Amino acid sequence: MGHDHDHHGHDHGDHGHAGHGHGPGGHVHAPADFGRAFAIGIALNLAFVVIEAGYGFASDSVALLADAGHNLSDVLGLVVAWIAATLARRAPTARYTYGLRGSSILAALFNAVFLLVGVGAIAWEAVQRIGTPQPVAGLTVTIVALVGIAVNGGTALLFASGRRGDLNVRGAYLHMVADAAVSAGVVVAGLVILATGWTWIDPIVSLVIAGIIVASTWGLLRDSVAMSLAAVPPGIDPDAVRRCLAERPGVAEIHDLHVWPMSTTETALTAHLVMPGGHPGNAFLNECAALLRQRFGIGHVTLQVELAGGPACILAPEGVL
Repeated sequence: MGHDHDHHGHDHGDHGHAGHGHGPGGHVHAPADFGRAFAIGIALNLAFVVIEAGYGFASDSVALLADAGHNLSDVLGLVVAWIAATLARRAPTARYTYGLRGSSILAALFNAVFLLVGVGAIAWEAVQRIGTPQPVAGLTVTIVALVGIAVNGGTALLFASGRRGDLNVRGAYLHMVADAAVSAGVVVAGLVILATGWTWIDPIVSLVIAGIIVASTWGLLRDSVAMSLAAVPPGIDPDAVRRCLAERPGVAEIHDLHVWPMSTTETALTAHLVMPGGHPGNAFLNECAALLRQRFGIGHVTLQVELAGGPACILAPEGVL
């Protein structure tokens, strides 16, 4: 296809020609560098975890301890996401021909699973506390949670600009937004305890916290699992992609069409085009690359051109891989 970078075409065991394209536009840039955001977010949250856990033990608040444990898991999540974002920028090698871009997908999946495991621990502790509520220092809980809203809300803003185009960054953003909401819930619990003395409200809030985390994490888990299985990225209609290629001049048939995520920000496509008139030349391939990039954000495209009437392509039947 178009040669925005120097690459060579490849065959799939058939007699056609291959074209390869990779260039700017859509979601095809290398992942944005959020290194500074990750560093600040990790430092702020780690400091807050230490403070929150200390006050949680001192005030015997399961809500504060639950929130501190969740924040600690988010620190680990931010570290994993940062490592993955750094690895995704590594250059390809002879063994890892796509570089380590897929590590961003693994990081998003890890964060989703790790967060849900943490939710189980929070819920278990809260259920045990409902039957035997403990005295809670409502004022301490409220003040510490207010600080948590500021820390988590500020950290979320650091990742806000990248949350739509990068699932890895979206995972970090959602964690921080969820934490800010969780801290707001803890504030409510502290105020209610101050006003009524109802200490049982503390574990109830913890269960609400667990529900919020599950709700905010489910989409991240679903999308990261789909990406790890090389599913077509959300927002790309494979039928629309097929129609787009079928409408190109001279294309009689399309088969072996695959669209998959190379990372949380980059998408690849391969397809075989049957063209009775013969190979259309590099200009046609460049135009296809530009069109797919513009319409669908697909930036790494390989098209194999096949002639009609020759030996049948072994990958032509539907469902054959």
